[in-house]
Amino acid sequence: MKFKAEMCLLVMAIVFFAASAFFYSYHPANVEFFSSAEISYPYRVYAVTFVGFGSILTLAASVSYSKRSKNLGHTTY
Repeated sequence: MKFKAEMCLLVMAIVFFAASAFFYSYHPANVEFFSSAEISYPYRVYAVTFVGFGSILTLAASVSYSKRSKNLGHTTY
């Protein structure tokens, strides 16, 4: 992959991590504080999904960068 594609993957991963932090900590105003976790925090499933997508994108970008950096190190001029 090219550098721009790797940076795009990393930016998308950061957006997914930020969205997951919001969804994980979101607490509706009309729900009692001491109710069950499923009712108090209804979007935690989405947060875990976003963390998974962000992790996959970060892994893909890092593998691509490491492969590209190895190839750049072995070139002869």
